[in-house]
Amino acid sequence: MTDFTDIREAIIRLCADFPGEYWRAKDAARAYPSEFVAALTREGWLAALIPSEYGGSGLPLSAACAVLEEIHASGGNGAAAHAQMYVMGTLLRHGNDAQKARYLPAIARGELRLQAFGVTEPTSGSDTLSLRTMAVRDGDDYVINGQKIWTSRAEHSDLMVLLARTTPKDQVAKRTDGLSVFLLDMRDCAGLSIRPIDTMMNHGTTAVFFDDVRVPAANLIGVEGQGFRYILSGMNAERILIAAECIGDARFFLDRACGYARERQVFGRPIGQNQGIQFPLAMAHARMSAARLVVADACRRYESGEVAGAEANTAKLLAAEASWQAGEAAMQTLGGFAFAADYDIERKFRETRLYQVAPVSTNLILAYLAEHVLGLPKSY
Repeated sequence: MTDFTDIREAIIRLCADFPGEYWRAKDAARAYPSEFVAALTREGWLAALIPSEYGGSGLPLSAACAVLEEIHASGGNGAAAHAQMYVMGTLLRHGNDAQKARYLPAIARGELRLQAFGVTEPTSGSDTLSLRTMAVRDGDDYVINGQKIWTSRAEHSDLMVLLARTTPKDQVAKRTDGLSVFLLDMRDCAGLSIRPIDTMMNHGTTAVFFDDVRVPAANLIGVEGQGFRYILSGMNAERILIAAECIGDARFFLDRACGYARERQVFGRPIGQNQGIQFPLAMAHARMSAARLVVADACRRYESGEVAGAEANTAKLLAAEASWQAGEAAMQTLGGFAFAADYDIERKFRETRLYQVAPVSTNLILAYLAEHVLGLPKSY
């Protein structure tokens, strides 16, 4: 797998302009890092996956992984912008030529933001096939009613990839039928309302309400009723990219913890000389290294066109565990200083904890692997 050294070095230089003080201020104010996202946009990184004929860089998913990993390793957080990378796959793989020509060049130029992914609902959660938001055909439009939750960056996006039901659940032949994907233009959208949700970390997440929202039928992505499989493809990319972020988080924790352990003197010797400090850090490094190999394999399979569900889920599971364990080791190594905001450990500790739960929980990944890889009976 290509390491993308040039890309990594460019991201490191960009992130140097956004040190810990910047992220701490945003975290304290619960503010969106607009300046950081603008810098990513200006240098073309949010258009990395857009083909060159539409004004993007045409880079593979593994390059996007390198971008996000380095952002997190620098102490930043790519969650403010990462959706523009993984949501892009739905439009690229399943959108028609007219949709791509209309939207992709403007996204590549930074004139349109594609950051919102409307899937999860309050009553269904991870049970996506039970979502209730309805899109009913009315002439040249669909009329949408319902609600989404945990839709991050909805306040900072112009477009949303939206999954809605177009056939009632009790009228479909297969459970996976009857769901459709729309590209919703949220600018000046009558009937759309957004409510921010305050969370443990500064994640810009919201609840979104649809009250007779009209979307042109031309904005239906792919075939009506087949949207669930389109979304799954995008979700695999999402899980691989999130896994790359977790690898970056683990690197951040280990770098900070090892630096502190080499310098901190207690009882006349550096604490890093003690095996009680060394072993948890060494184990965290080993787990991160193993997870990184799985992420690379998942990327390779996804880029080759394979159905990489098992690999993408495994990568996300192991990388999230590795980042959390590295964070725990860093907390123990720095002791009381780990709780001080100025060291950035506590902020990153809160941020990386999310990935045990979202965008798919550890338990749901285990259930998926048990059924689809091990052949065990479906548990839910």
